[in-house]
Amino acid sequence: MPYRLTVLGTGYLGATHAACMAELGFEVLGLDVDAAKIERLRRGELPIHEPGLEEILQRNLANGRLRFTTSYQEVAEFGDVHFVCVGTPQKKGEYAADVSYLDSVIDSLAPYLTRECLIVGKSTVPVGTAERLAGRLARIAGPHVELAWNPEFLREGFAVQDTLHPDRIVFGVASDRAEKILRDVYAPLGEVPTVVTDYPTAELVKSAANAFLATKISFINAMAEVCEAAHADVKQLSTALSYDERIGGRFLNPGLGFGGGCLPKDIRAFMARAGELGADQALTFLREVDAINMRRRARMVDLARELVGNSFRERTVGVLGAAFKPNSDDIRDSPALDVAVTIGQEGGRVTIYDPAALANARRMHPTLGYADSALAAARGADVVLLLTEWQEFVDLDPEELGAVVSVRNMVDGRNALDAETWRSAGWHYRALGRP
Repeated sequence: MPYRLTVLGTGYLGATHAACMAELGFEVLGLDVDAAKIERLRRGELPIHEPGLEEILQRNLANGRLRFTTSYQEVAEFGDVHFVCVGTPQKKGEYAADVSYLDSVIDSLAPYLTRECLIVGKSTVPVGTAERLAGRLARIAGPHVELAWNPEFLREGFAVQDTLHPDRIVFGVASDRAEKILRDVYAPLGEVPTVVTDYPTAELVKSAANAFLATKISFINAMAEVCEAAHADVKQLSTALSYDERIGGRFLNPGLGFGGGCLPKDIRAFMARAGELGADQALTFLREVDAINMRRRARMVDLARELVGNSFRERTVGVLGAAFKPNSDDIRDSPALDVAVTIGQEGGRVTIYDPAALANARRMHPTLGYADSALAAARGADVVLLLTEWQEFVDLDPEELGAVVSVRNMVDGRNALDAETWRSAGWHYRALGRP
């Protein structure tokens, strides 16, 4: 392989990208300022739950293609192509993205760059960030250092597949040289649809994709609100819509809505940036998308409260799910945890089980109750809430679960269970958007 790669930032995106690029045959050096995280990665331990990734990490540590460091100088001396994978969280108290971690990486790395190299941003950023960073690099490091933008499109739970078998690649470049380097780097992936464009378009692709997905999810959840008022069934409505090839069935699952570290903060940052550009009216609809999403959480609490006599005081609530989605331990802006915390604040005795996210949830909300199985979480419950659609929960036996609860009340926040099966087992089954 002609290029040696570095990955700056070893969180969810960075750890995945570093391990997978090593899997493709490159020599890769990962960097993080968190020394404890680097030590764990050196031992082959992932800081996140992601199916299939730990084996790839361990295999490439063992064969020597993958290493980790905390030294920017070592990264600068080693790498020909530097991938920047740090987070851009929502700023406290406002919608805008915090890009200070990106600025810090550029300021820390640039003084050590003494030869030709390409810096490739993968983080999700407000449009205009790449152009600003390119100017910053030119001032600090000089003309031998170029910048490109190559947004990521990873889905948590499918990150390895999405890295090694992407549905598209986007290059935001300012020169033919940068395009050639990126094509060489991604050549081992084979034939993948590739869009070569400028910085702002590349930045907007990720923001627009997330905004569209959030809108589609919130659309079907808005229909769920109408269905509840009209005594219609949103699941059947969704199925009927899915046969229209212009609409399709993906992301048309009604339920508790979206969460996680990407969609919520990215659509808010998109709105904030549009406002700065004087195009805020173009994205005002995203405010309602966000509001619909948050209303689903409140409606879930209302449904559960109705089933236990309109008050959670002295009531036991079994919660199935803490992660924002299945196959992940990510609890950032998790609708499941939001619902559980709200019920706890209203006096409910809450016990949570999740196959992967228990440790993270317990650290964040130590006052809630936790169990090591679905049956244990539901024991003695006046109502059970399914809040994350893990397959383990979809496969639950309603009779087996019914034997341990106090009352057979189920609120399915993800429309994941077969309503008739549970009702025929004596459960009072409720779900968002269904009669």
